[in-house]
Amino acid sequence: MLDKVFYDNLETRSDDARHAAQLDMVNAQLARLAAEQDSCLPDVGTLKDLSELTNLPVLRKSELSKWQADKPPFGGMPVSNVAHVFQSPGPIYEPGGISHDWWRMGRFLHAAGFGLGDVVQNCFGYHLTPAGMIFESGARAVGATVLPAGTGQTELQVTAARDVGSTAYAGTPDYLKVILDKADEMGVTLGITKAAVGGGALFPSLRQEYADRGIACLQCYATADLGNIAYESPAMEGLIVDEGVVVEIVTPGTGDPVAPGEVGEVIVTSLNPDYPLIRFATGDMSAVMAGQSPCGRTNMRIKGWMGRADQTTKIKGMFVRPEQVAALVARHPEVSRARVIATRDGQQDAMTVQLESTTSEVEAYGASVADTLKLKGKIEVVSPGSLPRDGLVIEDQRSYD
Repeated sequence: MLDKVFYDNLETRSDDARHAAQLDMVNAQLARLAAEQDSCLPDVGTLKDLSELTNLPVLRKSELSKWQADKPPFGGMPVSNVAHVFQSPGPIYEPGGISHDWWRMGRFLHAAGFGLGDVVQNCFGYHLTPAGMIFESGARAVGATVLPAGTGQTELQVTAARDVGSTAYAGTPDYLKVILDKADEMGVTLGITKAAVGGGALFPSLRQEYADRGIACLQCYATADLGNIAYESPAMEGLIVDEGVVVEIVTPGTGDPVAPGEVGEVIVTSLNPDYPLIRFATGDMSAVMAGQSPCGRTNMRIKGWMGRADQTTKIKGMFVRPEQVAALVARHPEVSRARVIATRDGQQDAMTVQLESTTSEVEAYGASVADTLKLKGKIEVVSPGSLPRDGLVIEDQRSYD
């Protein structure tokens, strides 16, 4: 009988068994792409070993976006069983299915202790972006009840958490603290004892603050395109790669694998038959950890998020991309250059937008910043020529130690 610690038998299989099963699934994905006349990918035949993935091209978001512009909404990809269509900044469109644990988030929530009897306050967004549905799907897979709270209206979040008896939280790392602090202010005691977070960095000091409140907080690494990629177990030694993907670490800007343990870009091949993404570049940096997790799960581990291969940066759970900064500058003829700076304000992300401009009217740029970057932040107008000429338009000053 399977130990209740594990979600299924896949988590403890041997390396050889995993390799053989995943090789068959990758070849099935390649066959689907080859059979699709409108697919933008070439027929690459059958692989004899997963290491031969390195012979295939890397698919980048910029290419996917171009394909989708030519053949909306999914760029000619052989997509099936689509129940929802989501939109991420770019725009890039992602399909969503409603079959069991479509994004494979149940594996992470099980590791985080979610299950029957839990009421999950799901504070990921449900509008356009798929994060809310990704975590709801996982919660259903482990038998938990979901309060689809979304973001904002913090006082109502506290009231709802008290009234329905929320025992678990899903959302960005920062927002749980906002809810807890508001509860303290309102004199309300909440029953949240576990948290599953993603969409941003879980800083050690914030995790400790939750632990001091009696809340066990674990994190995962997931994207809108791929679903769950890797996740923490209670061992909290790196992130265990999900059973539904193949992960490579390559030299940024290439498809060439780095030496074991070296930092590189995360490339993911999805084994989801409904959306066969092959060697999809996440733009995130990480490294493989040696050995297996003490928790007993046998799949490869990565060290977690170690920066971006490009300047695209996640702030408050949202990606800010260089092309968005360029669009901000283009809106205002008097602005010659812009720089977005990500910092921390206490236990929350903060964003400062510096603009080289011939006017000193800060108020003139607030709406443009919110519209183009999809976030609000502090705006600083500086004199022309004063920003560093170091090629950076997005600077991450947050410490991840």
